[in-house]
Amino acid sequence: MNFKDELKKRTEEAESTLRKYLPEEGGFAKTMAEAMNYSMTAGGKRLRPILIREMYRLFGGEGELCEPFMAAMEMIHTHSLVHDDLPALDNDDYRRGRLTTHKVYGEAMGVLSGVALLNRAYEVMLMAFDLTEDKERVISAMKIMADKTGINGMLGGQSVDVENDGKPLKREMLNYIYKNKTSALIEASMMTGAVLAGASEEEIRIVEQAAEDIGLAFQIQDDILDVTSTQEELGKPIHSDEKNNKVTYVSLMGIQAAAGKVKELSDHAVELLNSLDRENEFLDLLVESLVSRRK
Repeated sequence: MNFKDELKKRTEEAESTLRKYLPEEGGFAKTMAEAMNYSMTAGGKRLRPILIREMYRLFGGEGELCEPFMAAMEMIHTHSLVHDDLPALDNDDYRRGRLTTHKVYGEAMGVLSGVALLNRAYEVMLMAFDLTEDKERVISAMKIMADKTGINGMLGGQSVDVENDGKPLKREMLNYIYKNKTSALIEASMMTGAVLAGASEEEIRIVEQAAEDIGLAFQIQDDILDVTSTQEELGKPIHSDEKNNKVTYVSLMGIQAAAGKVKELSDHAVELLNSLDRENEFLDLLVESLVSRRK
């Protein structure tokens, strides 16, 4: 398998799916729609929607049922980026290689368009009921998405991150922030794909653990890239963790130990996925690629 070609193909598939669910730019709320679409079409890895589809395929899912959830997940993720970049939080001017939403549309529209994306995600997920007779799978998937997005997941992690910004942190709290702020949406993506395809409770538990490892590895690699990459490669400012006095795995452990932790977590995630006794070579390669990514 040529991983780069396959990744490009799947990224384009995800991109096409996302665009089907974007709001129309018209009427009195046209500016909000434009701001939402500006942030949604800025590119990016599309990792989370790709993971939803790959897990859906891994468990034998067919058809379009996973597509509303792919779009919704990227809306939830993008909403978090729009808000992260705001002056009240990280105050960043660039994201994915171009000006952040609030720099183009103003701070107020940055706030409002982020909230609108989060709400749009649920509007889009509800469309899945029209794509299947098995309503219970859709309900289960929506429960996972809601739980992993809210106070018990991404938003809970972000709140603790903001509350402790610039303060000394112990590894336990840093792990809590990473597990919730980053891993939660990876977990939601992989679990949702599995649930929609009819995976068993035991299989979903294994998927959740693998996804937690992947999310933690992904965030630690982000810490490493903030120190070792360039703004051109990363598409956003580097050394922002240092600028914001943030405690990271790199500041706690050093680059070499942090890189070792990324590999350990990635290897364990692949081991867990392989224990499901289902074939998806691309998924294995995708997880392994997190170790060596440069952006």
